[in-house]
Amino acid sequence: MTETYHIFETAYGYCGIDWNANGITRLQLPARDAATTDKNMRRQAPDADPGLPAPGISEVIAAVKRYFEGEIVNFANLTLDLDGQEPFFKEIYASLRQVPWGETTTYGTLAKALGAGPEAARDVGQAMAKNPIPLIIPCHRVLAAGGKVGGFSAPGGAAAKVRMLELEGVRFTPPEPAQHSLGF
Repeated sequence: MTETYHIFETAYGYCGIDWNANGITRLQLPARDAATTDKNMRRQAPDADPGLPAPGISEVIAAVKRYFEGEIVNFANLTLDLDGQEPFFKEIYASLRQVPWGETTTYGTLAKALGAGPEAARDVGQAMAKNPIPLIIPCHRVLAAGGKVGGFSAPGGAAAKVRMLELEGVRFTPPEPAQHSLGF
């Protein structure tokens, strides 16, 4: 099936989107420059050709731009093509797409919501690391146990995850010190 990709600029840098006749297949989160994003897109989807976005994809691009400007955007109803993903990963992604703007969940909570035991939290983590469509499948909203940031395999790592969550109004504060002064 023919895939096409397009690079576009957002307030946070250059993103890339890849699609085919069945839906969106990939989203590259912002990188500093278009050349880096293009390189990442070609590495992830070597058979895709650059091209102009179809009208539906243009709407998605506009929504991604609005997201990075701080606007509340709901990506839950977009059509995705997750062909080639493991069935359990597809279930994880479908469940995660229901976590709204400004809210978070944990790897364990997501596993439990799918009827799996706590050991499946690792599977959730693996699904997040292999997520081909971050932001639209909002893996940045999945935290480690205890509300810790956890990992993030997108450009910028955990710092990018924190910035995206802060765009959504989620704040991370330093932990309270283990020992408090006596106040003498």
